[in-house]
Amino acid sequence: MADALVHRGPEDEGFLSAPGVGLAQRRLSIVGLEDGRQPIYNEDRSIAVICNGEFFEYPERRADLEAKGHVFRTHSDSEILVHLYEEHGEDLFPYLKGQFAFAIVDLARGVVLLGRDRVGICPLFWSRQGDTIYFASEIKALIASGAVRPEADPRGLDHLFTFFAMGSSRTAFKGVQSLGPGHYLRIDLPSGVGVASPVERKYWDFDFPDWGDELDGDVGQLTDTFQSVFERAVDIRLRADVPVVGYLSGGVDSAFVMATAARVAGRPLPSFTLRIPKEGLDEVDEAMEAAEAIGAHPTVVHACSNLIMDSYEALTRAAECPVLDTSCAALLALSREVRSQGYKVVLTGEGADEGFAGYIWFKMREMARLLDYGDAFTPTTVLSRAVRKIGAKQSSEELKHIDALVGGPHAQSVMYSLVSTSRDRYFSAGFKEELGGHVAYEDFDLDLERMARWHPLNRSLYFGYKVHLAGLLLTQKGDRIAMANSVETRYPFLDEDVIGFMSQLSPRWKLRRRMRDKFLLRQAAERILPKNIAQRRKHMFQAPLADSFLVHAPQFVRELISEESLKQTGYFDVEQVRRDCAMVAEEGSSRSLGRFYSLGLGGVVATQLWHHVYLGGGLCSLPAYAPAEPQEEAPLEAAVSA
Repeated sequence: MADALVHRGPEDEGFLSAPGVGLAQRRLSIVGLEDGRQPIYNEDRSIAVICNGEFFEYPERRADLEAKGHVFRTHSDSEILVHLYEEHGEDLFPYLKGQFAFAIVDLARGVVLLGRDRVGICPLFWSRQGDTIYFASEIKALIASGAVRPEADPRGLDHLFTFFAMGSSRTAFKGVQSLGPGHYLRIDLPSGVGVASPVERKYWDFDFPDWGDELDGDVGQLTDTFQSVFERAVDIRLRADVPVVGYLSGGVDSAFVMATAARVAGRPLPSFTLRIPKEGLDEVDEAMEAAEAIGAHPTVVHACSNLIMDSYEALTRAAECPVLDTSCAALLALSREVRSQGYKVVLTGEGADEGFAGYIWFKMREMARLLDYGDAFTPTTVLSRAVRKIGAKQSSEELKHIDALVGGPHAQSVMYSLVSTSRDRYFSAGFKEELGGHVAYEDFDLDLERMARWHPLNRSLYFGYKVHLAGLLLTQKGDRIAMANSVETRYPFLDEDVIGFMSQLSPRWKLRRRMRDKFLLRQAAERILPKNIAQRRKHMFQAPLADSFLVHAPQFVRELISEESLKQTGYFDVEQVRRDCAMVAEEGSSRSLGRFYSLGLGGVVATQLWHHVYLGGGLCSLPAYAPAEPQEEAPLEAAVSA
């Protein structure tokens, strides 16, 4: 299992085997380079920990713990875990500031804690097989155990065709769960005959003030506060015993991160920019303008025209699910270049759009809400359902059920309904029968009671944090893609203090007059960047959809969508898929299909590829995933992680 995750930690390994529990860790050395091997123990070796990630306030926490008499034996930030557990037990989470997935083993009490960071930056998966619980940072390690048989979960795949993301605990693999962001799993090992019983608990969630109680005031003072909180978030994310670099696109988010980093570090950081050779997608000129203002000299990574095709198999291996957003391939190339230059820590700008309402759907929803009068009179609810009923052909009963499940409608509701139209078009009758009427919205962990008290914009922001951020940006575009190349990504906008400040703000400081997005962020950015950069409108990073696969389709794609391969998986309507693929190939574009069917048809190819890679091959000529045979067999009665 550890061998399956060498890419997450190519520099060292560590193991523990004790009655009822086994641990393995692969190390990417960033803090405590010389003495940070894991597992790390407390003073009497009764508590052990393995961890993936970073605790950015470890110097302060270490000083506090040493003042209380705790003895540290390494310079690793992860060592604070064992001592915080000694002090607080499973109530240690409020003292952890960072991004992490860890396992703490209390050998004396027979307790295992699996914990994941607040927003879900670092992944953690687990599976119960008989009397054994397996866990790991990636599903491929579970498969490598030999106990977890890779099998498709139809409901997991349905998430991708509903939200183009996987934001719940469900995965594409049956019997494999993702530990939720802000959650931990407690496992009490049996003292005699019996089975360990895992209990999942939530220790944190996004929160917003009641409608009308949001933070308001003078724009200058609010900007001062935000700038101070954000500078602190960037400053502590520069803590490392190796150099830190950053991604720089043409937008304000990454430019503000890099300009702030230059300000607190006293020098510009090395930066990396992606060039996409397609009109309307390339942001290099804008990124170079930002780099000049910051004083940086970025590396420009050229994404060749065949980038998507050449890297989609590697992308699928990394994400461990079908990837519908083809732009993820470009980010894989970006992290590869970062690593090739010897770097392994990079700052990025994700999270600003979720906190400051940067996406177009937030604007559209707020403009429509001009028709509403508080929560007492909401004609936009009827309007949203009417649009979805016409555009997505969903019944009134289904729409009411969906809205009840998520406290909606939300800004994203119309978009997700349109995305889900490809389910009806492409899923086979047998696959629909397997779904059994299950609605993907049923799988979300949402605090509906609290949501009902928030401003409607904040309800949509919360939904975005839970689905789009966790299920797409932090998986298919975040940790998984970077760590495939042994690179750690850090996110200042996802600092809990930054999130807390953004969440408290009155909606008018997020969307000004319902159309000017990220208003307070742009006010702060104007202080350290030219105004035209600070006020540059949002440009969503994207790449072509079905066209990427089906216009001049390479051999492996033709094999994946062959009649034989489509029948073998059974997920899709063979005739409909073949007919649409032929039309795209003949016309040289998926324009006739429309954007959402194009997204879905690309998803068909991506799902076929995922099935081939992880469920035994046989669909095309590309290699299938096969974990290395273990060097020796050793019975482990609990879990393995990295």
